Amino acid sequence: MSGNDGNSIPAHARGYEDFGGAVGRTTSVSTPWWPPEPEPPAGAPNIVVVLVDDLGYSDVGPFGAEIPTPNIDRLARSGFRLSNYHTTPVCSPARAALLTGVNPHRAGYGSVANSDPGFPGLRLELADDVLTLPEILRESGYATFAVGKWHLVRDADMSPGRSRKSWPLQRGFDSYYGSLEGLNSFFNPNQLIADNSVVDVDEYPDGYYVTDDLTDRAIDQITALRAHDADKPFFLYFAHIAMHGPHQAKADDLARHRGRYAEGWDEVRRKRFARQIADGLFDPGTPIAERNTEPGYDAPCWDDLNDDEKRRYQRYQEVYAALVDSVDQSVGRLIGLLEDLGELEDTIIVFTSDNGGTAEGGATGTRSYFSQFVHGPVPDDWERDVPHDEELIGSADLGVHYPRGWGQASNTPFRFYKGQTFAGGVRVPFVMSWPSGLPRTEGDNGVRRQFSYVTDLAPTLLELAGVPTPATRQGVPAVERDGVSIAEVLRDPAASSPHIEQYAEFGGHRGFYRDGWKLLSLHDHRPDHVDAPRWQLYDVRTDPAETNDVAAEHPDLVAELARAWDAAAWHNTVFPLFDTADAPQRRRPAEDRRYASPVRILAGTPTLERYRSSRLIAYRDFDVIVELRGWSAEDEGVLVAHGDQQGGYLLAVEDGRLTFTFNSYGRIQRVTGALPPGTDTVTLRAAATPRVRWDFTVLASASGDETVVASLPDAVQLVGMAPWTGISVGRDARGAVDPQLRRRRGVFRAGPALVAVTYRPGPVRVPEDVRREIDDHAADHAD
Repeated sequence: MSGNDGNSIPAHARGYEDFGGAVGRTTSVSTPWWPPEPEPPAGAPNIVVVLVDDLGYSDVGPFGAEIPTPNIDRLARSGFRLSNYHTTPVCSPARAALLTGVNPHRAGYGSVANSDPGFPGLRLELADDVLTLPEILRESGYATFAVGKWHLVRDADMSPGRSRKSWPLQRGFDSYYGSLEGLNSFFNPNQLIADNSVVDVDEYPDGYYVTDDLTDRAIDQITALRAHDADKPFFLYFAHIAMHGPHQAKADDLARHRGRYAEGWDEVRRKRFARQIADGLFDPGTPIAERNTEPGYDAPCWDDLNDDEKRRYQRYQEVYAALVDSVDQSVGRLIGLLEDLGELEDTIIVFTSDNGGTAEGGATGTRSYFSQFVHGPVPDDWERDVPHDEELIGSADLGVHYPRGWGQASNTPFRFYKGQTFAGGVRVPFVMSWPSGLPRTEGDNGVRRQFSYVTDLAPTLLELAGVPTPATRQGVPAVERDGVSIAEVLRDPAASSPHIEQYAEFGGHRGFYRDGWKLLSLHDHRPDHVDAPRWQLYDVRTDPAETNDVAAEHPDLVAELARAWDAAAWHNTVFPLFDTADAPQRRRPAEDRRYASPVRILAGTPTLERYRSSRLIAYRDFDVIVELRGWSAEDEGVLVAHGDQQGGYLLAVEDGRLTFTFNSYGRIQRVTGALPPGTDTVTLRAAATPRVRWDFTVLASASGDETVVASLPDAVQLVGMAPWTGISVGRDARGAVDPQLRRRRGVFRAGPALVAVTYRPGPVRVPEDVRREIDDHAADHAD
């Protein structure tokens, strides 16, 4: 570049290198220039991807459900149903694959984002050379919005000051509102994020429900865009927290489903399959899988249950149906908005699930969700289902989950569940609608039986939108996508699937699909067996439910596909597999140990993040030291609270008495005593035992004299994923540790006489093998 006076810009000048105008010594001899704004392709559609969590293949109307889903039905009537769409066995890998088009292990997510074991396929954060769909779309002129569950951030990176490189805004979204966690409460989320910051809320308003909140935010994002720009296309990624447990539903939604499930899961499965056949998802005569009978996966015959079990189990499924109902209502609100804007016909809408229905409720279901996670060598008296009034099932007071018999009904007609590579874990509903760009032709029922995989969604959407993919990300050559566009399959029901083979792996379970054949193995959870798969082979063209193992009839094909799985595993950084008990997949780097260092928290500090809070108490002795200054007989309030309705503890002063409340996964105990005059320090002392118990002592000090106020021996430790809400000083924030106290006093703020609370973690007392098994099992269900 040179100035208009003919003089060249001096060689030592900097800052003009990429300028497209002309620069002289003054503006009168210079020409301004502005870099061009990204321009989307002509006619580029809006794109809405609705991703539901743990929704099974048959849980919506277009895939056989009895649950009314009129809005999802409407999308299916105008669009397409992929009846042979596959995803990953669990959540974080599915989300990474969906948003990048890269196979999950190559994208860094061989498991859920709740560990950091130090291997390439388990980075559990998106690498710098992996492009995301919103990054690509934004570079081509799209506005990009995300709401809901993210779960692509390691839990250790959710605290202030930690890396945000895998947070939504750093991966291509203009705005984000939702939960970084793998699950959350529907009435009292433990933590919500707006863009890059925690939403600092102490108490949610009456009538709050997270699905409604997320839908409100999605609508706000779109309407705000349209108020400023009438033409810019947008990408909305709406990742529901539903259907993940703990299951909780609004009372009016729940009322619509009362009595719907008295016939039980066997009859529901039969009727769903009949509708699937009638709708053309499968051919007449296709076999349905029998109930799972393998130990740990088995579902009993409904008719063999007693009356009490039948009554309670159907209540669990009523809550689940109400959750599906709420998701459909959310879809309806989005459709209504697009209609009001006149943009429904020009919007691609995708509805699908991250993995199949789950068995995490166990054989009998639970009203104590986080206690149900605690498996392994715990004492026999561990209470996995704290009895509660059954009228509370589905309410904010409980965290419930259905028994796995309903999980198998969710996955009709397939075997197994979320977490396994069999069809029950990886075949899910998929609906796509784009009336103006992909109109249905006469006589086309919209069903596509060709194989497709979660990595195919990104390239398909990019092709349909006419958006090119950059070769680099932030100057680094981008990883090549594994997925392929299936746009031609959508346009032509006779087209062949371009995705002809695909590996699968999670937790030692393996799978490999090639051109209609599927090789599978079910890992028995013995580490020394992880690299010795017992292969099963199915012809899923005629046996999609994987009912007839033909491995013995085709040993050469088994060997061929096993070799192909091995090659794919190396290519996709699946190895190493975890083959010894002393190399747990959930281990953490040494730097994470600082989370268990003592911390002093001033009164009024925003609620600590869940993972940081848990490291201060998990499996160990700990002291909680409360500093008071000028505390009088009139002062009262919550001194410290950690947890919510589903497990936690708090110290509170009310009417001159100090109360320690311990909520053991829903079973509440309270001990109380008088607070001595002039108290300046209150200490909660927890002594851990190898039996996964705590012995609690509450002490008060006045002028150096310490007295015991109360004690609570042999309390069940809060481990696994509990306490779910982090530590608050000076109030019981968000979900209530003590619901009675909340109803009586609200969050019950302490006054200025409360100065600070110090946590001093002590030695870990629970044996390592016990901790490892509990944590591994809990992390498996954290997605």
